[in-house]
Amino acid sequence: MEAGPAPGAGRLRRSVGSPLQIVLLLASFVLTGYAGARLLADDWLGVAVWFVGAALLHDLVLVPVYSFADRVPRAAGRYVNHLRIPALLSLLLLLVWLPLIAGPADRYAKLTGKPEGNNGYALHWLWVTLGLFAVSGLLLAVREVLRRRPPRSVRQARRAERRARRKQRQTRRSATKNRPPDSH
Repeated sequence: MEAGPAPGAGRLRRSVGSPLQIVLLLASFVLTGYAGARLLADDWLGVAVWFVGAALLHDLVLVPVYSFADRVPRAAGRYVNHLRIPALLSLLLLLVWLPLIAGPADRYAKLTGKPEGNNGYALHWLWVTLGLFAVSGLLLAVREVLRRRPPRSVRQARRAERRARRKQRQTRRSATKNRPPDSH
């Protein structure tokens, strides 16, 4: 008598996953635990305060702000992603480069040992933002042109109709040319 799978094994596999998924999940927990232990070893109170503060800032301030900000472009209808994506990328770049854009230039020089850090980062960020919205607008224009273009079957039918009319005109012309002249 063969031993079949244990009762409920299929349900367990569906809810937990394959053995590879379980191993990867356990490895990620181990790595996260190691990183957390290393991070909390030096200044656990500062990390905990930063973590709680970031969670509170996100949940109490940022979620309502970007939920409202997401409702504003919905008036644009199907064009909303042509506003969302460049705005998101621009804000992400602003977040990454904010210390160089808004911070004092001497602070950058003290931290990195490089000369003045504020060499037009704000202007560069504005140009990149302008470029992102320009590319998005160009893609929108191309999309609209392609959307208004009739489907291939309609274009082929129109072409066939034009060929038929052209052939009909040629047939009429040749019939006129081949007619005997009228005798007087």
